[in-house]
Amino acid sequence: MFENIQFANPQFFWLLLGLPLALLWYIFKRKEQAASLKISSVNGFPKNDLLPKLKPVLFIMRLLALAAIITAMARPQTEEISTRTKTTKGIDIVMAIDVSSSMLARDLRPNRLSALKEVASDFIRKRPNDRIGLVVYAGESYTKTPITSDKSIVLNSLREITYGQLADGTAIGMGLATSVNRLKDSKAISKVIILLTDGVNNSGFIEPQTAANLAVEFGIKTYTIGLGTNGNALSPIAYNADGSFRYGMRQVEIDEPLLMEIASATGGQYFRATNNQKLEAIYDEINKLEKTEVEEFKYYNYEEKFRPWVLMAGLLLLVEWLFRSTLFRSFI
Repeated sequence: MFENIQFANPQFFWLLLGLPLALLWYIFKRKEQAASLKISSVNGFPKNDLLPKLKPVLFIMRLLALAAIITAMARPQTEEISTRTKTTKGIDIVMAIDVSSSMLARDLRPNRLSALKEVASDFIRKRPNDRIGLVVYAGESYTKTPITSDKSIVLNSLREITYGQLADGTAIGMGLATSVNRLKDSKAISKVIILLTDGVNNSGFIEPQTAANLAVEFGIKTYTIGLGTNGNALSPIAYNADGSFRYGMRQVEIDEPLLMEIASATGGQYFRATNNQKLEAIYDEINKLEKTEVEEFKYYNYEEKFRPWVLMAGLLLLVEWLFRSTLFRSFI
């Protein structure tokens, strides 16, 4: 009866404390009103003593009716809540991903590119209210996915990213400029680029500083990530006869001053990821830094449940009155 029930006026339940007091009053009052008569024999009287013993039931019914009325006054009701969310300040994000051959280095497991794709997928799933696009770059750059709110498209595109789709090299300026071009006409309150690389700028016809100035002009914040361990890493160094890579130890070179400069100029931050755990922690940190404001509307629908209690009280009082006026009339 009380499943999923709440009470609008629970303070009325304090009145229930008066019912035990009323019961005690009735017991003492009944003893005072009971008369006794001593006679030598009761054989001449009819042995119909059941009704007098049942008379207290009338008072119990009256107490139950009062308890039902008090419960009705407490206004039992069920509550149904429906919600609707509205994004008030959305963020447009472009993830610029380096796909040069050095991204196949195995200092992250199983390699840098695969580790990045796994962490980036988790990041995308955590941004349900934002639009996200993908830019890939190596010796040149292109837009893999324009900014979209359809996360399935972005995730599928991210899974499709592999080495060999572009000429080898690291054109940081080209990757950043392409990302800026994707965001410059955006009407979002906040525009963000997450640029990841594991090398130094050695390709492309747009200087990274020029691309950073474009980002500043269009109000685009850039987070930069340098990916790679400190020291040497097992990296592709040549091709085998079958076309596969031959791996060897190579010095990890990341232009950290350049990445710091880009991040500082655009109001972002620079991060260094030397292993899988740090890469994951970096994307979690960016996720916390870039908060999307979501407004939630709640609609409450209340259904009153006091009527059955009123009917129960009325029925108890009616039955009590009928018994008192009929079966127990001669004992009043």
